[in-house]
Amino acid sequence: MKGRDEIAQALAASGYVADADLATAISLMQLLRRPLLLEGEAGVGKTEVAKALAKVHATELIRLQCYEGLDQSSALYEWNYQRQLLAIQAHRGADSIEDQVFSEKYLLERPLLAAIRRSKAPVLLIDEIDRADDEFEAFLLELLSDFQVSIPELGTIAAVTIPHVVLTSNGTRELSDALRRRCLYHYVDYPDVDRETRIILVRVMGASPSLSLQIARMVEGVRKEELRKVPGVAETLDWAAALVGLDVTNLHDAPETVHETLVCLLKTHEDRARVTPEVTQRLLGKVA
Repeated sequence: MKGRDEIAQALAASGYVADADLATAISLMQLLRRPLLLEGEAGVGKTEVAKALAKVHATELIRLQCYEGLDQSSALYEWNYQRQLLAIQAHRGADSIEDQVFSEKYLLERPLLAAIRRSKAPVLLIDEIDRADDEFEAFLLELLSDFQVSIPELGTIAAVTIPHVVLTSNGTRELSDALRRRCLYHYVDYPDVDRETRIILVRVMGASPSLSLQIARMVEGVRKEELRKVPGVAETLDWAAALVGLDVTNLHDAPETVHETLVCLLKTHEDRARVTPEVTQRLLGKVA
């Protein structure tokens, strides 16, 4: 089990700059072998945690994207009905055909079943669990408690290895107490200027320390405006890459380019109209 500092260094080497609290949460997640629930606004980097964790462990990332109406068959397993039908037609009249078609040969793994049947523990990302229904959330409890699932035709399937489970939530609905009790919890907030500067330096080739700091400070100012959609880290990286690609080395030397490229940060018509050239100039004035 790695300590907090080792985890932070390993994540940074994989391209994710974590703060001390997140590194501690991941360290405890691995020590206790408990799922980790990451909650926060869209775009703060929750999903990237799971991707970086898979790189750290040099293992497979298995992702279950949640959505309204997600059911067990889409998340756990399905039978290959087409192959079953062909087998039944080919063996019409055979007494044992029903047992044969409900066997491993005709089983289609979905993310949850795949995650507990890997010989090397994968990272299981259950992304945006708040978008799924209460019924599906309840179904997850057995898996997260015992790491086993029940298939009527095959019986109970226990985990070969315990996956590293990361759940993310954007907070669009309240999650159940039962789910929260089974998980460790960390709230992922927008990074502060120092951490966002380091993120830019790690992720954007060609971004100098001074430009990265200016970008981080400018984004901090933009986030404080009354926006409909606050830009996340992904938008910051897009903007930084655009400025580097346009050979901008100092924001003050290219105010028009700075304003024009804010389309990388502002994703609605209302927000684009709100951040006028005058607002951009005001925000630039606060950037050293």
